[in-house]
Amino acid sequence: MKYIKNLSISFLIAIMSLLLLLFLVTIFNYFDLFNHKVTNILIIMTPILSLILGGFYIGKKAIKRGYLEGLKLGIIFILIVVIINLILQENFNLKDIIFYLILLSSSIFGSMVGINSQKKS
Repeated sequence: MKYIKNLSISFLIAIMSLLLLLFLVTIFNYFDLFNHKVTNILIIMTPILSLILGGFYIGKKAIKRGYLEGLKLGIIFILIVVIINLILQENFNLKDIIFYLILLSSSIFGSMVGINSQKKS
């Protein structure tokens, strides 16, 4: 039960940070503060950063094998994004697969940093 709670909290951290960062990018784009290329880069970096934060949290709560916890979080996140992508868009290309692999690796990286930041007793 505690594991499901930690996984759901880390997933919520990832979703809430994703929404907050996308809101900030939208505000920056609305007021035309950044170039179009910078805005596109920020849109790509936003889910990567949010998965690093979610992976960090679940890695911090994990006892061992932080990379597996990040892998689980990344797979859940990617499955939801793939389902939404298939509903809204009919084509599926190589760029999407590469982006999903980057998302998965960022979740694993965040959880490895999180498990290594625990205090050793």
